[in-house]
Amino acid sequence: MKIAMVGSGYVGLVSGACFADFGHDVVCIDNDPKKIEALEKGVMPIYEPGLADLVETNVRGGRLSFSNDLGSAIEGAQAIFIAVGTPSRRGDGHADLTYVYQVAKEIGEKLSGPAVIVTKSTVPVGTGDEVERILSESGTPHKFAVVSNPEFLREGAAIGDFKRPDRIVIGAEDDFGREVMSEVYRPLFLNRAPILFTGRRTSELIKYAGNAFLATKITFINEMADLCEKVGADVQDVARGIGLDNRIGAKFLHAGPGYGGSCFPKDTLALLKTAEDFDSPVRIVEAVVKVNEARKRAMGRKVIEALGGSAEARGRKVAMLGLTFKPNTDDMRDSPAIAVAQALDDAGAIVAAYDPEGMELAKPLMPWVEMKANAYEAIDGADAIVIVTEWDAFRALDLNRVKSIANTPLMVDLRNVYDPADMAEKGFTYIGVGRG
Repeated sequence: MKIAMVGSGYVGLVSGACFADFGHDVVCIDNDPKKIEALEKGVMPIYEPGLADLVETNVRGGRLSFSNDLGSAIEGAQAIFIAVGTPSRRGDGHADLTYVYQVAKEIGEKLSGPAVIVTKSTVPVGTGDEVERILSESGTPHKFAVVSNPEFLREGAAIGDFKRPDRIVIGAEDDFGREVMSEVYRPLFLNRAPILFTGRRTSELIKYAGNAFLATKITFINEMADLCEKVGADVQDVARGIGLDNRIGAKFLHAGPGYGGSCFPKDTLALLKTAEDFDSPVRIVEAVVKVNEARKRAMGRKVIEALGGSAEARGRKVAMLGLTFKPNTDDMRDSPAIAVAQALDDAGAIVAAYDPEGMELAKPLMPWVEMKANAYEAIDGADAIVIVTEWDAFRALDLNRVKSIANTPLMVDLRNVYDPADMAEKGFTYIGVGRG
């Protein structure tokens, strides 16, 4: 089957490469000529483990190609995926659907045969209806169906998530859409991946509801961490104790500096706006958004307090280990590290940082931070060491070396990577999250 993937960013490129690896003929389309040129040279626009090799294998096999000419690229495609960005709209927080609708209009004008148009981008309820209207008004004589097929890819584990999904959600309103999508995902039938067919609006809401629920779990355990610090309990044991209840589950119960990234912040906000539009408020999600934003800045204050307060923090050097919102990605969008670094700068601290993949994208977001070549360069002469992102490279630091080059053996571990007793034994002042 020929598949056209409009948008060669994170979702489009990963999905296109994986579809090609299943044996489909895939062309990834983007309106940025420089991106297409780079992809044709094997240069990835994002960091995702295994993606460069997957792309290279399928380009070499003739199953994956790239284009910035939408008209020729969609010719003969039975499934055309829309995988463009839907960032939060400035001013009101609604998902910005400008790119989705522009692509829909262009597809309608250039459609050359029967096809299913699939919204892979995360879009609010009712977007598929508008895409269908745009296609109908384009005057295309060809049969088409509009389907919702949300992505559930975790940055850093996206290829595995695509190839071994815990579910595939397809929102279709007719047999044509369902039949074509069944053929698209037929290779996954062998893995017995659960495929859930729903109505289009239900499918659109599933994505937002799922992300909002996971964001709620993160925020809940973060508030429990604060309570643990007050009462002298250990949040990691609390998380394990409740996570063993299979009605709750252990995932997303890791206390830390709050959620960030490309999905949770914008999707929770978009869900709030949708709820407002339909006069059906979601109070829990409202609280989650407010608490999470406050938490990021609070983690900066936690470091300042560890240094002895604002007066003592001025002029002191802080080493930040990790800048991306999670490990195994270079994504800096809404990373808690930004708020932590800003709070430290506001207090007059000198901030040095190291991240294995995110420093280039971090530089324009925090120009006052000194980027270092490795963790030990950042730690050298530091009065406090802060673990912000739990990269594997930070899980087994040479603590004797750290102690010898740091000005003060003080570690604020915002991801609870290290054991408090071990750190105390090695002569560190250690402060974790939710470990009273």
